[in-house]
Amino acid sequence: MVSEIKRVFRFFFDKDPLLVYSPGRINLIGEHTDYNEGFVMPAAIDKKMVVGIAENQTNQGRIYSLDFKEEFAFDINSFGPKKGHWATYIMGVTAQLQQAGYQVRGFDMVFGGDIPVGAGLSSSAALEAAVGFALATVFEFGIPKRSLIHYAQKAEHLFAGVQCGIMDQFASVMGKKNHVIRLDCRSLDFDYFPLNLPDHQILLIDTQVKHSLADSAYNQRRQECQSGVSAAQKTNPGIQSLRDMDIALLEEIKTQINGKVYRRCLYVIQENKRVLDSSRLLELHDINGFGEKMYASHEGLSTLYEVSCPELDFLVDFTKPLSYVLGSRMMGGGFGGCTINLVERGHTELLQEEISAAFSKKFKISPNFYLVTLENGTSLI
Repeated sequence: MVSEIKRVFRFFFDKDPLLVYSPGRINLIGEHTDYNEGFVMPAAIDKKMVVGIAENQTNQGRIYSLDFKEEFAFDINSFGPKKGHWATYIMGVTAQLQQAGYQVRGFDMVFGGDIPVGAGLSSSAALEAAVGFALATVFEFGIPKRSLIHYAQKAEHLFAGVQCGIMDQFASVMGKKNHVIRLDCRSLDFDYFPLNLPDHQILLIDTQVKHSLADSAYNQRRQECQSGVSAAQKTNPGIQSLRDMDIALLEEIKTQINGKVYRRCLYVIQENKRVLDSSRLLELHDINGFGEKMYASHEGLSTLYEVSCPELDFLVDFTKPLSYVLGSRMMGGGFGGCTINLVERGHTELLQEEISAAFSKKFKISPNFYLVTLENGTSLI
């Protein structure tokens, strides 16, 4: 892909580019905790976006997408979102840098990637991070990584119109090879924990479905969590989010909230603890214990938070009797997308064959499979 981006760049712009990559991400554990100011455990992976860039001495951003086989140009001094178009992400990052006072000049760009779109691996966050880093490098802006993360997130909010948390961009920029990141979504403090897997592999199984419930349910879950917080604040004004609550306090307010709100809050409080417990298990190199936390996370997501679906539950349940699968859970917002699985080396092909046959028979669609490794974050090539 790198050599192809170089070749296409020379063809269109007759010069050599500066090359930057930014990876997609997985989330090992800690789902729907980010907007509750809790903890998450993402990692950057070996699927990535690659951007070639050079200054062009004009007032235009001239872009070619390798994946869409499409050209696009915009005036650096006058542009706005183009809803549903891939260039919106690039223009969004450009706008954020300009608003922060950086003098973005005309540039040529070619980009492409091998992050599967729609699988929940954050291809948009990877593109935003790569573009921000490329612009900062080619124009020598010297932007700190934390600022790049915020500009990428704001580009998604303001240009793409998606109110994402900070996790995706953070993991893409700050990833570290063979490590996961434990990120505090309130303070943005973070720590790396080793996830060396000499005997296991991370296999993503993509249901290839996305149920229409996803968007409305996301907003509803946020409201339900806030209802629990509001009830707790009546007697505990210091409570800011579910991050500040424990199960004892939840039990105290149980009569003031409905059963659904109780279950949502219970899941988030338990999941935050699971992330912290999982960190300690990784320090002890207890991969079996970590796998058990993954299964527990899925159980909570399915029964308490109710963001799973039959396809995801089927994939997780299928692995439970298999001694060579240590853990499995849905990953992402829910109602479709991927499960993430810890599988013993030497058994991944067997699992793919067996689960594909069973899944196809039940749902009349074949899942996709992605083996991933943990890699470094956004960088120059």
